[in-house]
Amino acid sequence: MESVTKIYGRDDNRVAALRELTMSFATATFTAVMGPSGSGKSTFLHCAAGLVRPTSGRVCVGGADLADLDEVSLTRMRRDRIGFVFQAFNLLPALTVMQNILLPLQLAKRKPDRRLVSEVVHRVGLSERLDHLPSQLSGGQQQRVAIARALVTRPAVVFADEPTGALDTRTAASVLALLRESVTAGGQTLVMVTHDPVAASYADRVVFLADGTLVGELHRPTAEEVAARMTRLGAWDDDPQQPALGVAGGHH
Repeated sequence: MESVTKIYGRDDNRVAALRELTMSFATATFTAVMGPSGSGKSTFLHCAAGLVRPTSGRVCVGGADLADLDEVSLTRMRRDRIGFVFQAFNLLPALTVMQNILLPLQLAKRKPDRRLVSEVVHRVGLSERLDHLPSQLSGGQQQRVAIARALVTRPAVVFADEPTGALDTRTAASVLALLRESVTAGGQTLVMVTHDPVAASYADRVVFLADGTLVGELHRPTAEEVAARMTRLGAWDDDPQQPALGVAGGHH
């Protein structure tokens, strides 16, 4: 992302959600993006993933400048080169685990690479569950299906938006370990928006946004270091929901 600005509204109602944001994500790295509410995290994610066009600046994914693409090419790019994992698992209830995982390939009319599919299925620990429907799975298992679906197209980058937000602490830890492994062992590039310091402690680096700009970063931090930085940003001064630390026990 190069000098990306995103303005919503017009005239007196203009709000700059991102201001001249420059950031890059190297291949096979895990970056967590944090910031107080209203800091621009969602807009960042939407612009980086090609869901929203920036007002100015450039976004390149895997060497392609998104500004050069028309809507059809952009849709194809998102389908083929970008993976998504959301807080809501977004699985199709009538499809089995395997059908949900293969859905992006089916939409792209691409033949599944059987070896890759079985490797991804094995990595997310779902080999025994492929014929089950989402309703027969726990929340953690459903999120694993969503992660497998994101990985199966071999995307240039996976964007995860609060991927453990709907999970209990122990399940969250196993999902985060899985995401971490997809980077370390699978060479995946992963960018995760989160408000949870424990989740952020799984990343190689944590970048902090405030008022639509980059205000700092930490490398391989502990959950405590992330929490301290967020407190300094004023993220939790008024927030009774401040996450309790140390529950999931980061990996340090």
